[in-house]
Amino acid sequence: MPKLKTNRAAKKRYSYTATGKVKRTKSNKRHLLANKTKRAKIRGKVQDAYADKTCEAGIKRLLPYGG
Repeated sequence: MPKLKTNRAAKKRYSYTATGKVKRTKSNKRHLLANKTKRAKIRGKVQDAYADKTCEAGIKRLLPYGG
């Protein structure tokens, strides 16, 4: 059986934690920061969050070897 291809876009967006959870990067922290409130920018500082449980199976299919 041939090796499966990793989805390159998903690899840039998601990674696995040591316990197997899917970690994602929060959005809205790249540009147009002058228009955002201080509160929105502070919330965006913590860049990592966990992927939703309903999406986790699909993400794991895109990253067959752990990203």
